[in-house]
Amino acid sequence: MTVFYRNEQKEPLPPELKGGVVAIGNFDGVHRGHRSVLERALSLAEARGVPALVLTFEPHPRTVFKPDQPVFRLTPAPLKARLLEAMGFRSVIEYPFDREFSQRSAEDFVTSILADWLKASAVVTGFDFHFGRGREGGPAYLMEAGRRHGFDVSLIDAFRDEGAEVISSSRIRALLGEGDVAQAAGLLGYRYTVEAEVIGGEQLGRTLGYPTANMRLVPETELRAGIYAVRFRRPDGSLQDGVASYGRRPTVTDNGAPLLETFLFDFSGNLYGEVSSVSFFGYLRPELKFDGLDPLVAQMQQDEAEARALLSGVTPLGELDATIAF
Repeated sequence: MTVFYRNEQKEPLPPELKGGVVAIGNFDGVHRGHRSVLERALSLAEARGVPALVLTFEPHPRTVFKPDQPVFRLTPAPLKARLLEAMGFRSVIEYPFDREFSQRSAEDFVTSILADWLKASAVVTGFDFHFGRGREGGPAYLMEAGRRHGFDVSLIDAFRDEGAEVISSSRIRALLGEGDVAQAAGLLGYRYTVEAEVIGGEQLGRTLGYPTANMRLVPETELRAGIYAVRFRRPDGSLQDGVASYGRRPTVTDNGAPLLETFLFDFSGNLYGEVSSVSFFGYLRPELKFDGLDPLVAQMQQDEAEARALLSGVTPLGELDATIAF
């Protein structure tokens, strides 16, 4: 799996990746809706005997145009690349998105990137994909440009769930904001997962018999504060079930960033400095304020018991879930 953060003006594409089928989109979340586009690209590439590539853009365009309102990313670039690799893509091209790029014409995008640099034999994208300065390039333009430049174009309709609702990244973000990680997982096709470095904390949990692995998540994370049943994956791939508390710590030390504190069941060891991931399986309760440490510990014991019970019966939702959380 090759991940590029490059552009055609500075870096040549390796010859073995040219002439492939290119899926284009942001694909934040790599959710079930995205996979209707991605799976079409994979099937075309297999039929033609060419590599399957993903062309995506980093950072998210809204972060560039509205830096004071950054997007809550469901899958930061490294996690997104791993999910796409698990699906079978040969390479992910993370194209730098900035204001200069946003002013390039639709024809420039097609000619310089798709035709000359990637030498795409086919392009697959959503039915509403727009590109180029002022979003001047749309589906009809892309189809016509493909005929001129010699690549096929497949436009995929919006994918709907079992209730006939369109699956979208914004819909999943809203569910996570409500703490509904179970329904979000149904739309993602895998358990919502975050990744960060384990950092030192105040060690209050250790004194109470519940030492935690602490992670500072990005400020734009909109996951509902509360207690969750989770699964923790270390860099070596080993897994531990646990219970996690998520919330904000508006102190000078943490700069108000969200903090995730995970108690790992039946584990002892040093995790500091490891970049690990946490997958969310169930929401247990909101954050509560207790009158003293004794009722807090009693509640933590109950949280542990509920999380153990929930996690004892879980099974993968599919191949991606098995890759991420099992």
